Amino acid sequence: MSTRQSIYKLLLLVTTISLISCEEDIFNYKDTTPPEVPTNITTETGDNLVIINWSSVRNSDLEGYAIYYSDSYDGEYNLLGTTCKTRIVDYGAANGITNYYAVAAYDFDGNESELSYDVAYDTPRPEGFEQNLFDFRNFPNISGYDFSSYGIDKYNSNNTDFFFENDGGTFYLNVWADDTDIQSMGRTNNIYDISFAPTDGWVEVQPGDNIKYVRAIRGYTYVIWTYDNHFAKIRISEVYEDHIDFDWAYQTAEGNVELKTNRGMGKRSEKNTVTVNRKK
Repeated sequence: MSTRQSIYKLLLLVTTISLISCEEDIFNYKDTTPPEVPTNITTETGDNLVIINWSSVRNSDLEGYAIYYSDSYDGEYNLLGTTCKTRIVDYGAANGITNYYAVAAYDFDGNESELSYDVAYDTPRPEGFEQNLFDFRNFPNISGYDFSSYGIDKYNSNNTDFFFENDGGTFYLNVWADDTDIQSMGRTNNIYDISFAPTDGWVEVQPGDNIKYVRAIRGYTYVIWTYDNHFAKIRISEVYEDHIDFDWAYQTAEGNVELKTNRGMGKRSEKNTVTVNRKK
């Protein structure tokens, strides 16, 4: 055998061994690196539902996201569902119950990231639309609204949280001064524009009055803090001579962290008639 033939066979053997080794590496390789942890977890409150959003993860081998829920931030998390999008709706969330949410990303090899670190929680609450409320001077039995029963009541009922008034062509929302607070949040596009109860800015009672009041204006949203430490909001969609149309949302969970907290339990006093001396 010539020297050239010997060198050629040696090179062929080395190349064959190298190819076998490369093929073995290809078939034996397994990705064990998880994707990045999702960030910017936010929630949107609904009626018996919570919408969870987050920022997309940029890993090239990303397959999707796993969303989890728990009754506390440091608690045990259960799988809510998976999706390839950056938004999911928890239709199983019950009104008045707080859930904490976390999101993990996973790739095509089944590697899953750690749970997101953001503190993301929400408490669904009931809501309603196009409710009518009439002027208490002319329709006293259908002029008050009770959030706890989601219904109309007398303006001076012990259960009434606020009532409507047409005072000579000037319109007001009234609450009883001894147990309820109210304030205007200004013009909004819809009922969802206001997410949390304010910490201050509540209307002060005027000397000699037994109600607090704000002007009732179309397109404005108002926050109400009830006697038993619940948060509610209404948005007036229309104002008429004898009634208003409004949308509402009411937080059934007392002392929820999204509300103004540490308010003592109250007991309503008997309501009779309105005494008010407004400055025109």
